[in-house]
Amino acid sequence: MDTEHGFYRQVDVEDHAHYIVAFFVLVIGTVGVTGNALVIYAFYCNKKLRTRPNFFIMSLAVSDFLMAITQSPIFFVNSLYKQWIFGETGCKMYAFCGALFGITSMINLLAISVDRYIVITRPLQAIQWTSKKRTCLVIALVWLYSLAWSLAPLLGWSSYIPEGLMTSCTWDYVTSTPANKSYTLMLCCFVFFIPLGIISYCYLCMFLAIRHASRDVEKFGSQVRKSTLIQQQSIRNEWKLAKIAFVVIIVFVLSWSPYACVTLIAWAGYASILNPYSKAVPAVIAKASAIYNPFIYAMIHSKYRDTLAENVPCLHFLAQVPSRDCITVSHSESSFTESGLSRQSSVSKTKFHRVSSMSTTDTHIWSDVELGPIDQSHCLKSSYSLGALRNKEYRSLAKQTTDKENQRQEQVR
Repeated sequence: MDTEHGFYRQVDVEDHAHYIVAFFVLVIGTVGVTGNALVIYAFYCNKKLRTRPNFFIMSLAVSDFLMAITQSPIFFVNSLYKQWIFGETGCKMYAFCGALFGITSMINLLAISVDRYIVITRPLQAIQWTSKKRTCLVIALVWLYSLAWSLAPLLGWSSYIPEGLMTSCTWDYVTSTPANKSYTLMLCCFVFFIPLGIISYCYLCMFLAIRHASRDVEKFGSQVRKSTLIQQQSIRNEWKLAKIAFVVIIVFVLSWSPYACVTLIAWAGYASILNPYSKAVPAVIAKASAIYNPFIYAMIHSKYRDTLAENVPCLHFLAQVPSRDCITVSHSESSFTESGLSRQSSVSKTKFHRVSSMSTTDTHIWSDVELGPIDQSHCLKSSYSLGALRNKEYRSLAKQTTDKENQRQEQVR
């Protein structure tokens, strides 16, 4: 074996350890490639999925797909050979791809969290702040940010070397040099801890906003204000959103915190206590993050499931009873109510158009939320609830207008 001037270091571990790692890497690669490929295929087949919020999910699926397809096969082959067989250049390219796609996945999670935070907690401003053009710009910045951190070891700030059982590669967090220590610290802060804090803050604010909206509805009852009417659409998804937020944060922490802890232990000067197993296992767990996100962000989405059930023969079991789009139901109810109110008077019709315009805007705002990772199984139920609230307002408005007209007619007489 060509050691390439000391680049490759042999470790003394049992053969079965390599084979166990190979098995898990094979499972992770197969599930990661298949799951993310299905998400991309569903996005390609169904034009209705090509919405602004789903662009973030697609960026996440692409990064996870590339992560799985570039890491798992090489890791698997090296584990079978029980050593790194692709040379120093191959090690650097392997580690660069792992860093690029891994960091991109994590920053994509951050972008999704911030996007959901803006739309849910500031729905009126979200119309101005969010657009497809800005979304594409944010995604481009996510990839450029990740590329900068990935290129740094190739340009001299730290370096890429074999790690763990010497069957995979990553940046050099073991050698205690100023460049390695500074890169490790900055990477952990700006790619793990700070994004994790922002994600936690965003989901906490979303949950509190939805709970506040629920209390407003209970407090005002049928006397629904404009802001309460906007937030009503999210109330049916309160617990669903809370569960998704909890799963996202927990998976994020469980996937990368072991790796972060190992690197920080080495950064603190205790690299000697880390054995090959303690370095290899966190690396495998971190690479497994590519298999979770398709299920969290896409597979629980009804439109994705229906698209896959329709286009992939072996996935017909994912099909569910189709539900009507909540916006269509709401618009139908509004049209029916408008036709009834138009018979009342011209004054009533004018006031109705003002409320109807507001309702249409609110529905547009919340259609953006519904196309995100939240499951739409309760969409129809929510639209009926929202329509009922609107009908109460319209009937109350019509009754008040009719009473005023009757009083005017009596005064004239």
